[in-house]
Amino acid sequence: MALSRVCWARSAVWGSAVTPGHFVTRRLQLGRSGLAWGAPRSSKLHLSPKADVKNLMSYVVTKTKAINGKYHRFLGRHFPRFYVLYTIFMKGIISIPPFANYLVFLLMYLFPRQLLIRHFWTPKQQTDFLDIYHAFRKQSHPEIISYLEKVIPLISDAGLRWHLTDLCTKIQRGTHPAIHDILALRECFSNHPLGMNQLQALHVKALSRAMLLTSYLPPPLLRHRLKTHTAVIHQLDKALAKLGIGQLTTQEVKSACYLRGLNSTHIGEDRCRTWLGEWLQISCSLKEAELSLLLHNVVLLSTNYLGTRR
Repeated sequence: MALSRVCWARSAVWGSAVTPGHFVTRRLQLGRSGLAWGAPRSSKLHLSPKADVKNLMSYVVTKTKAINGKYHRFLGRHFPRFYVLYTIFMKGIISIPPFANYLVFLLMYLFPRQLLIRHFWTPKQQTDFLDIYHAFRKQSHPEIISYLEKVIPLISDAGLRWHLTDLCTKIQRGTHPAIHDILALRECFSNHPLGMNQLQALHVKALSRAMLLTSYLPPPLLRHRLKTHTAVIHQLDKALAKLGIGQLTTQEVKSACYLRGLNSTHIGEDRCRTWLGEWLQISCSLKEAELSLLLHNVVLLSTNYLGTRR
C-alpha cells in the first residue's frame, strides 16, 4: 500500500513536471533549432565553389591585363611606328569581338594591301599594289571622257565647244594633249556646265574613283570632298613650284606624279619630272574657281602618257 502511494506520488510529480505535449514540443524545437544551426554550414559549403571560380577568373583577368600591358610597352619601345599602326587598327573592327586582337598579325600578313601602309610594303608589293590601284582609277577614265562629250552641246561659246571636241578626240586617238590645249578650256570649267558646283552626280562619282576616293557617298558630300582634295593639291602645287622639282628625290617625284594621276611605277625619272613640270605649269595658272579643270586634268593629262597603258 505504501509502495503504491510512493509510485503514484512519483508518477504524479514527473507527470506534472513533464507532460507528453511539452515533451513533443521540446523535441520539435530541438529539431528546428538543429536545422537552423545546420543551415548556415550547408549554405557555406554550397557557395564555396562559386567563390573559388570567381577568384580564379579574377586572377586570370589580372594576369592577362599584366601580360597585355607588357606586350604594348614592348611594341611601343622597340617598334614605335608599328605600334601606332597597331593601336589604330585595334580601335577599329578587329577589337570589337573578345580576344580577336590577336588576329591582327595574321590579317596583316594575309591582307597587306588593305591593312598595311605603304611603308611596310616590300618593293615588289609596292609595284604590284600601285598597279592595282591605278587600274581601279583608270576604269573611270573612259566614263569621264564620255561625260565631257555629252556636255559639249551645252557650252554656249562656239570656240570652247570646238576646243573641247578637239581635246576629247585627241585623247581617244591616243595623243597626249599639249598644255595650251588644256588651258584654252579654263573658262569652260569655271562655269556651267563643267564648274565644280554644276557637275552631275554620276560625273562626280566617276571623278571620285579617278582620285581613288570613295564614291559611295551622297553627291553633295562627294562634291565637297572633291573640292577639298583638289584645293589641297593646288596648294601643294604652288609650294612645289616655289621649291623646284630639282630639289625632289626620285621617290618624291614618283610619289607626286602618282598622287596626281600618273602611274609612275613604270616610267623613268626624267619622264616623271617632265610630266610633273607640265602639271605644275597648268595648276599654277588656274584660279580657285577653275579647279574643276585641275580635277579633270587627272584624266586629261595622264590618260595617254607613256607607260599609262599598262
